[in-house]
This record gives sequence, C-alpha cells and structure tokens, in this order.
Amino acid sequence: MGGKKQSVVVRRSPLKTALYMIGVLMILFSATMLPPMGVAWWYDGYAVILPFAEAMGAMLALGLLCWLPVYRYKVDLRNRDGFVVVVGFWFLLSLIGALPFMLSDNPHVPLVDAVFETVSGLTTTGGTVLSNLDTMPKAIVYYRAQLNFLGGMGIIVLAVALLPMLGVGGMQLYKAETPGPMKDEKLTPRITETAKNLWYIYVGLNVACTLSYWAAGMSFFDAVCHSFATMALGGFSTHDASLGYFNSQAIELIAGFFTMIAAVNFALYFLAWRGRSLKYVWRDAEFRFFMAVMTGIVVATCGYLYYRGHYSLWGSVYHGFFQSFSIVTSNGLTTTGYPAEWPLFVPLLLLLASFFGGCVGSTCGGIKAIRFLLLYKQSVREARLLIRPSAQIAVKLGDHAVPDRVMQAVWGFYYLYIFSYCFFSLALAATGVDLVTAFGTAAACLNNMGVGLGETSGGFGVLSDTATWLMSVAMLVGRLEVFPLLVLFLPDFWK
Repeated sequence: MGGKKQSVVVRRSPLKTALYMIGVLMILFSATMLPPMGVAWWYDGYAVILPFAEAMGAMLALGLLCWLPVYRYKVDLRNRDGFVVVVGFWFLLSLIGALPFMLSDNPHVPLVDAVFETVSGLTTTGGTVLSNLDTMPKAIVYYRAQLNFLGGMGIIVLAVALLPMLGVGGMQLYKAETPGPMKDEKLTPRITETAKNLWYIYVGLNVACTLSYWAAGMSFFDAVCHSFATMALGGFSTHDASLGYFNSQAIELIAGFFTMIAAVNFALYFLAWRGRSLKYVWRDAEFRFFMAVMTGIVVATCGYLYYRGHYSLWGSVYHGFFQSFSIVTSNGLTTTGYPAEWPLFVPLLLLLASFFGGCVGSTCGGIKAIRFLLLYKQSVREARLLIRPSAQIAVKLGDHAVPDRVMQAVWGFYYLYIFSYCFFSLALAATGVDLVTAFGTAAACLNNMGVGLGETSGGFGVLSDTATWLMSVAMLVGRLEVFPLLVLFLPDFWK
C-alpha cells in the first residue's frame, strides 16, 4: 500500500500539468479565429481569410501537440501551477496571436511589431504600431478589436468557466489572472459560476454599448469594434483618428459613460443584479473613492481647457469628460487633437492619473483605486500613531478591518510597480529616445493605457525594435500585475 501511495506522489508532474492546461487553452483559443474569418468572408474575400485559417491551424496544432501526450494524465491543479500556466499562456498567446498580422498582405507586419500589436490588444493597452487603419481589410481591424474584447475580462477567466466541462478546476488560474489585492473573495460558491456571471455581465454591457454607438450614428461594424474597445478599456479604434474621426458629441458622451461603467468592479454589478438594488454599488468604499477622485480630475481637465480658451464651455465639458475617463481608466480612445494639440498640462495630468486606474475587478489597468485608498488610510493611520504611539488603530474599508497581510501585499505591489516603471523608463531612455517620450511611453504601456507622450503621442511605430520588445514586456507586466511574473524568478517557487 505504501508503495502505491508513493507512486501516486511520483506521478504528480507540474510539467505535465502545465502542458495539459496550455494545450487545452490553445485549442480553445484557436476557435477565436472563426469570427475574423467570417468578417473576411463578408467584407474582404478569400485572400484575407487565409491568414486567419493558417493561424487557426497553427494554434490547433500546437495545442494538440501539448495536450495529446498527456491527455490521459489526471490533472491536479495547484496554486503554483496556476502561475506557470497563466504566465506561459500569455507569453505563448502573444506570439502565436501575432500570426494573422504577419501572414496578411495588408498589413504585412514584422514579428516585433506583430507581437507588440497582439500584446497591446490582449492586455487592453490599445497602443498601436499600425497606420492607415481606414484602408485596411475589415477582418484585420475587427481582429484587433476582438483581441481587446478577449483580454478585457481575461482570457483565463473565460477558460475558468469552460474548463470544468473537461474535468479541470480553475480557482488557481482565476487567482493568478484576476487583478487586485483581495483575490480569495467569490461572488458565488463555485468559481465557475463566478466566471460565467462576470462574462454574462461583460457581454451584456458590450451589447448595450454597441446599440448605443449604432444609434448615435456609427455603422454597425464600427459600433461593434468600438464597444469591444470601450468596455474592455482597450482603445483599439477602426480609424487612425480614433473617436475624433466621427466628430460627434453624442458618441464621445456615450464613450465616456460606458468607459465609466467599465472602470467599476464588475462584481458590484453582479451583486446589484442579484439583490435587485444599486445600493451594493453606492455603498462600496472603493467606488465612492474612485468617483470622488475622477470628479476632481474631470473638473480640473474641463476647467483648464476652458480657462486656456482651447474649447468653448460646452466643448470643454464633453471633450474633457470623455478624455479624462478614457486616459485615467486606461481606455486610450482619443478625441480630436489629443494629446499633441492640447495644452501640455492636461496630457501630463491624465498620464500621471493613469497610474490610479479604475476599480479592482474592472477591465482597467494601473495600480487600482482600492490600493490608493488603502495606502491613503495607512498614511493617515501612521500620522495618528505619531500622536498616540500606543493606540490600536485599524485600517478599515467600510466597517471591516483590513488584514495586515493585505496591507503588506499592497505595499509590496506598490513598490514593485513603481520600480518596474522606473526600470522601463530608464531602459527606454537607454535606447535613445528623449526623456519625455521615455517616461510617457513607459507609463502608457505599464498602465495599459496606450497613449504616449512626445514621439509616441501619435503611435508607437517610431520606436526601435529593442524599445518595442521592451514595451511588449511592460504591457504584460502591467496586465499580470508584477507578482505572477516575479514568483517565477524566485528559487523557492521551483523547490
């Protein structure tokens, strides 16, 4: 009996687990090539279908190559495996998802730019190296928007909803993928139901956003693509001029409204829907803090635009409202002339505010509002302890004390995030770009915001190959929130 138990322990193989999971996920993702093929068939013709068909075949073949040798293996997914699978899948998907860009004739994109575009889409950054979007095949333009859509709530969270059908648990993947300091909270008893409910809400909001854009004057194709970009806070437009192409107050106001919706914790929408009351949203401490900060940023932006005479009063209001939410929440869609033609104070303010981001559990990038709220409360606590050193003062969110373990994680994340920003800024400067471009570009990519300053204010195609690779890594670091990547470099992780 002891020998049998020992053999079971020996059969436990993290490598086989990772191969099994990545294989299954690659097979599932290969199916996402079907919608762009349908768009190509409807709009573009056979020549544009072929790159997506070839990419689908490559993804399916690679997935089967990983899965078939271990398909009989009984998967025992643990926390460590979750980190390996998430990081491995994101990097692998960033490479193989670039195939349609590389195989297409228009545009025919080299590897480094194709990977950057794919990473930018999946991480919902929205920075692009492409130009002449208005004349590109519809399938390519749609594929970019679809990358935003899939990355919005996280491909892994979608997989969590599907993997139980294959007999594989998903909590470890969900914890590694989901942004925020409190990852152990569930909305429903089963993690699968949690993932499904989040996706139902996400898809429902995408439908509402699409119909709103359509009603405001967009074509149905543009409405679909821009809803993907808006609700994912992804920023990939179908036009070089982004939302400025439409020159529509209604479209900008709709974009600002749905950007605000997308920046709120989706869990609150689920609780509000289940409880048939918006009180779950209004009572949330992070939501109130987020709205208070955003109100201040919007007022400052609109007021400065009007004060400088850049727009009329009404123009300052609707341009400022949309652009503030778009940049701070890492959406990255832009209006006419932003950022090159706007007063420098506004792009700089919004760039710095993009570190703030939106709420945990939303599709935004950045450090997240709840972490800034906790850091603020901790700072107040330290100031009070200077006055009364022996006092027992807890950091609270609402009526609940925040565990010290969470506060330690927040401080650790904040340090690593700022360190990462400094590293990527210096690395960019080392490639030869000026300091404004270096600091603006690093912030745009790490915060998954997608609108740079200086040379990259109009796009990232001006960067050298080395700088482009660096920024691809920066986007992944920002999307995965540092820790899942960091733990892979710790010796203790592999023991």
